[in-house]
Amino acid sequence: MDIFIIIIAGGIGTRFWPLSRRKKPKQFLPIISEKSMIEETVNRLLPYFPASKIFTVANAEQTQTIKKLLPILPEEKLIIEPQAKNTAPSLMLATATIFLKNPNAAVIALPADHLIKNIPLFIKKLKAGAVAAIDQKKLVTFGIPPTYPATGYGYIQFSLENPFKILDEKIFLVKKFKEKPDLKNAQEFLKAGNFYWNSGMFIWQAEVFAKMLDKHAPAMYLYWEKILNALKNRNEAEIASIFEEIPFISIDFALMEKAKGVLMCEGNFGWSDVGSWSSLADIWKKDKKGNTLRGECIILDSKNNIVYSPHKLTAVAGVKDIIIVNTEDALLICHKRKDQKVKDIVEQIKKKGRKEYL
Repeated sequence: MDIFIIIIAGGIGTRFWPLSRRKKPKQFLPIISEKSMIEETVNRLLPYFPASKIFTVANAEQTQTIKKLLPILPEEKLIIEPQAKNTAPSLMLATATIFLKNPNAAVIALPADHLIKNIPLFIKKLKAGAVAAIDQKKLVTFGIPPTYPATGYGYIQFSLENPFKILDEKIFLVKKFKEKPDLKNAQEFLKAGNFYWNSGMFIWQAEVFAKMLDKHAPAMYLYWEKILNALKNRNEAEIASIFEEIPFISIDFALMEKAKGVLMCEGNFGWSDVGSWSSLADIWKKDKKGNTLRGECIILDSKNNIVYSPHKLTAVAGVKDIIIVNTEDALLICHKRKDQKVKDIVEQIKKKGRKEYL
């Protein structure tokens, strides 16, 4: 079985503002270790997949950073998207590139900035998902067993009846994708037992991906054909022109939610999307009061806080469940329960035209 990996590396990581910026987004930051997130992502794959099988997709500036961080990846595997149009266009471009090499290949699409704790199990699940995608001619996704009623994730509703096994891993039939719920619905999803978090990780056979676009997303399939022809002719200007026209849309909205017979593999391999500041409470070390600290801090009568302040002494007194992020030019203070609002803060900065803070 021919397997290729696509690392989706074009995001900005707005929920990690003010640390994550356009020039150095989350995937290029050393958040979970001394290495950047994308280095961690690629390094966990390399013992099992050769560098020649790993692609990245990002804009031109980000690709230059990838070259520096990951010189082991061949330059021809670093796909440049002309502009950011969300995950559907970037995955169409990358999958089309692989399609021209081998339409029967399995394609594994992974975000560049996730944490995986149990790597051997993760690899085993990837291979099981690839076999399922090839054998069943279906799109495959990974659902993360929820540990609390999260409102910041989309959900996958799946059937508990008649799962089948591949490489001893259960494969379930997806019933429906659900958007990010309110707290009440999230609590109901948790009780139901057949709703998992949407991980944003996918597997498909390149040829099947094209057929699914044609059947379930015909408007996007027209762009697929244009991208394929431009790649055949090695016409970069034409690809740039296509990206001017193509809709800004995620692969979830464009295809996954519309396709029939999608399969799900359980992602119980110690996953975190490291998607917000509050997620670091489960990753970084804590003091006896549950405070997660980076930088020199004086903490008095305070608990369960997250403080990132590597450049200056920070004193905290009499507070709990607060996030403090102190960079050289910006300061963020918010409640842990409101950390999803960081994305809204970035939007406000855009509206004010303060590009220097983006």
